[in-house]
Amino acid sequence: MVKRKLIIAASLWIALTAAFTVRIQAQEKAWRAGIVTDEFIYEKAPYPQCHSATIAETPKGLVAAYFGGTRERNPDVCIYVSRNINGKWQEPVNVANGIQNDSLRYPTWNPVLYQVPGGELLLFYKIGPKPSDWKGWLMRSKDAGATWSKPESLPEGFSGPIKNKPVLVGNELFCPSSTEGKGWNVHFEVTADNGKTWRKVGPIGKDSGINAIQPSLLKYKKGKILQVLCRSMNRSVVESHSTDGGKTWTDLTPIGLPNNNSGTDAVTLRDGRQLIVYNHVKPADSLPRGKGARTPLNVAISKDGKKWYAALILEDSPISQYSYPSVIQSADGMVHFVYTWRREKIKYVKVDPSKLKLKRIKNEKWPGFITKTTAASNEEE
Repeated sequence: MVKRKLIIAASLWIALTAAFTVRIQAQEKAWRAGIVTDEFIYEKAPYPQCHSATIAETPKGLVAAYFGGTRERNPDVCIYVSRNINGKWQEPVNVANGIQNDSLRYPTWNPVLYQVPGGELLLFYKIGPKPSDWKGWLMRSKDAGATWSKPESLPEGFSGPIKNKPVLVGNELFCPSSTEGKGWNVHFEVTADNGKTWRKVGPIGKDSGINAIQPSLLKYKKGKILQVLCRSMNRSVVESHSTDGGKTWTDLTPIGLPNNNSGTDAVTLRDGRQLIVYNHVKPADSLPRGKGARTPLNVAISKDGKKWYAALILEDSPISQYSYPSVIQSADGMVHFVYTWRREKIKYVKVDPSKLKLKRIKNEKWPGFITKTTAASNEEE
């Protein structure tokens, strides 16, 4: 009798596991519609770790950048650039390091690419021992990333775009930025001459009681309406709005999308919709600073920045660290993502937005989603 019960229990377990696997596979297929290309930017590299990718479209094709080295914060971490030529990613090239002198070297951090319309390709990055004590630098390319100018130091107190791409607002380039030294604060660094002179806006939302960094800037067709989406310690993506072209901003508030205190990015599509790429993870209250496992990696879309619809799951695995995404829309309408893949490689995904299948996100729940992991996070920055 005992043996029979064990057999029945084992059979039930196998059946439940099979059903769970089938549902997971169906879930993955359902949230992959629209993906055209899914590949790594490189297969092998002379360093064990990489992170914080960025992407831009130039007149000669896509260009991506990221930092790579022994490990984040290690002094040997450098900025690498890879160009996509005729649909193929070229071998990454080391373009910037943190060497100060013969006896002092700092790591580099968070590159951000921006293609000036009809002009240079800009590469912003940081050098310093840690995020609370780094300095902003800028390099320029006149040949779509093939060669670069000498590094330019940004003015004291300016870091440039901290993680996500600048956005042209009128005739000024708004660089979404933030600081981590004395508390987390979001602000904008604005230039009307592509990085020669600068001014600041903010910090914003100082009285909101929310700790946020790494903003993304979105635009709306009506008037001078802007929206910023940020990473936070508050277990949610948070937002702020401006109705005067970025001069003044509302308090920071949650938008109904969970956040695991990891980097996000967003872009305004040409049809006026807003797209965000982020880890749809609600960390447990017990986890410090609102951190959670960096998996899965999701894409959501909204018409108004308030009601969000599930669109894609780029990655979903019990093995964490799919993070720090960057997203743009190219001239042909395709949407391009780059992101950290397990700290081992940089993944590139191209998506046709016309083929996305959307479902409303309610109560911070991804519709019909079964997570593959409940792991806590011990992630770095």
